[in-house]
Amino acid sequence: MIRLTLASSLLALLAACGDGQPLFDENGTDPTDTTDTTDPTDTDGDGGDIDTDGATPPLPGTDAPSPDAGILRYEDRNGNGGGLVTDVSYDAANDTFTVDNLGFDGANTYQRLDAPLNTLGVTRVFAADEVVEDTLTGKPVEQIIPYRALYGVSNNQVDGEPRTSFAIVRTGGYRGYGFGGYVYERNGGVVIPTEGQATFSGQYAGLRVFDNATGLEYTTGNMSMDFDFDDFNANDAVKGQITDRRAINQDGTAVALRTADGQLLLPNINWVIQEGSPSLNENGEITSEVDNTRLNDSGAPETYESGTFYGVLAGDATRGDGGEIVGIITIESTDPRYEGITAQETGGAILYR
Repeated sequence: MIRLTLASSLLALLAACGDGQPLFDENGTDPTDTTDTTDPTDTDGDGGDIDTDGATPPLPGTDAPSPDAGILRYEDRNGNGGGLVTDVSYDAANDTFTVDNLGFDGANTYQRLDAPLNTLGVTRVFAADEVVEDTLTGKPVEQIIPYRALYGVSNNQVDGEPRTSFAIVRTGGYRGYGFGGYVYERNGGVVIPTEGQATFSGQYAGLRVFDNATGLEYTTGNMSMDFDFDDFNANDAVKGQITDRRAINQDGTAVALRTADGQLLLPNINWVIQEGSPSLNENGEITSEVDNTRLNDSGAPETYESGTFYGVLAGDATRGDGGEIVGIITIESTDPRYEGITAQETGGAILYR
């Protein structure tokens, strides 16, 4: 989860109580509230199929989402090492980031990287310790490297907490995608327009890791999303794009993009516009397939990268600042620089009107 400690102005969701019990649990509910919310249709004890407007929650986290309350989501367990990160926190006083549930990522406290890699656009970047001392002998214990964390936070607040935020943790220390995960959340509710259109934009930052190779790269870009609140009638129409993508090595140097064969290709990422599925549901949650194409050796277009965007709309999109969006995108592709290597990119953004 994303924790809130008042003394440190952490990212937001859990506030430490005197007995150590969190103010909110992983279902986004108040444990001191004794109201009976049992689903009478749940006969097998698994919590039932939470169905708001025809769609179950897209990811684990808040079991009973509502347009009137906050929503927390984290990566699903996918069998590739993802989905292990559900508990993170930011310490503003020391500018450190804490991540739980990952083996050999130091003492769980990530340090802010030095410039120029301390930020990717507006997203902060943190690194895990590379060596930890044996608690008995003091001998060095080498860690899995590199572990990196990205942390993005809204410019706006709700009751002293960021209105939206996200965190991504990945490692390039395995010959597969390695262990990690992502978390994003909305504090407060949402008001969705019933008519008209809107556009949101912001800076994108991501991490690239590889299957069948070690290593890690950073990515940056610009993201935009547009909404047609009038159509489709079954669901609001959503489209989006990530443009101006760039890749950066761990030493801060730019990765050469494709000017010839054997170099990295980072084309724009496009949202697949869908009708009849909950691209944007009544709780403000957004789900969309994303992809792009390239020309193959025969000159015909073929899918190059494909994946999914998950996000949530926050605030009152009908007035004031028009609300905002926080979201995470995960895409995979065959890396054109190497034979038999697949790349996974996980990136996040907070978008404003």
